[in-house]
Amino acid sequence: MRTPPPSHEHIQGWGADLDHANRPAYPKERTPPRLEGVHWDQPSPQPRTVEVLKSVEHPVMTPVFGTTVPPKGLSGQMRRFAFRFSEGDMRHWLILLAADRVNMVEGLIDDFSRGTPPNVFKEVGGPAAIKHNPVGTARKALVFGALLGAGYLMLTRDSRRERQRERPAARLERPRRRR
Repeated sequence: MRTPPPSHEHIQGWGADLDHANRPAYPKERTPPRLEGVHWDQPSPQPRTVEVLKSVEHPVMTPVFGTTVPPKGLSGQMRRFAFRFSEGDMRHWLILLAADRVNMVEGLIDDFSRGTPPNVFKEVGGPAAIKHNPVGTARKALVFGALLGAGYLMLTRDSRRERQRERPAARLERPRRRR
């Protein structure tokens, strides 16, 4: 005796590739979906007020793009160089990562040249961490302090050993008093 095949109707999405006659949404589906009531075929392009870098894969500029951080300085030159390569090329992304780090250093130099050193604690969210997660912040501070102390001890270990070696030698060389 044969058992009937199990019913998979309780699984959401199951049967999406079955006969279209049994799918109620089939006539309405379209890829890409139609946009009803749109009065344009292509949106009007955003005006370029700063230099915008474009990927070599795209023949035209996208209608909308970011302009908050235009390329400038050494990091900008690195970004321009990176955009000569395809997005599928690892050099493109590695150069962009390096340009981000260079941009960070350029920002620090810019801050110091203005006479305003960066408030690193505030910039990484220190006050919010203390307010919303005081236990975790205290734990991180203790771990950071312990690692910093261990690093200091490891770096100064050789100089302490040298001082300890010199002390016994200095005692032996010192003339003894006669009684």
